Amino acid sequence: MDTAGYRPTMKDLPEDMRPRERLAKEGADALSEVELLAILLGTGSRQATALDLAALIMAHFKSLRSLLGSTIEELSGIKGVGPAKACQIKAALEFARRISQYSDSPRPVIKSPEDAANLLMEEMRHFDREHFRAVLLNTKNQVIGTDKVSVGTLNSSAVHPRELFRNAIKRSAASVILVHNHPSGDPTPSREDLDITERLREAGKIIGIEVLDHIIIGDNRFISFKAKGFI
Repeated sequence: MDTAGYRPTMKDLPEDMRPRERLAKEGADALSEVELLAILLGTGSRQATALDLAALIMAHFKSLRSLLGSTIEELSGIKGVGPAKACQIKAALEFARRISQYSDSPRPVIKSPEDAANLLMEEMRHFDREHFRAVLLNTKNQVIGTDKVSVGTLNSSAVHPRELFRNAIKRSAASVILVHNHPSGDPTPSREDLDITERLREAGKIIGIEVLDHIIIGDNRFISFKAKGFI
């Protein structure tokens, strides 16, 4: 058999090693993260099966936490992935995120720093870069939205008042709570965090949207600027 130009496929694997067949027979919870990702990819590349490609992606990001925080550009840069598959992965991750936050219950009401932290803790404590969010509130302190403001580096996230308040104005928010994560897991605020908070509070006063608090999320712990007397 001439193997020149040969392209491996899932069909070349024994049936009990094919992710789709395993899922149908044993259930999704029996599959590894690599196998689940291979099913999402659907097909591989010219040189590798979807399973090989999924293993390459997981080896590149090393953990689900890193994969959750990945960008289209980072995913597309992996050999064999490309923009289309990168979009498939990001769409699946976003779908999962929205399912995890879905609720039929009324809008949550923020009554304490713990309420604000719990709203985003499970998602944001896994990010490997700083993400800055704004929790938008109405006059009754009900959450009317959570705005993704910016994504930074390993230890900083630049935030401009324009980006922060644009959506808050569109949604007629009465106030906002600032939330960002520290990938190190330590929520202790830096000098930059304090300075940014003061700058955003001053901008909010001019616009007429109060900054009620700034929550820094670490690994399953947080710090509230309001509780600490910084605001």
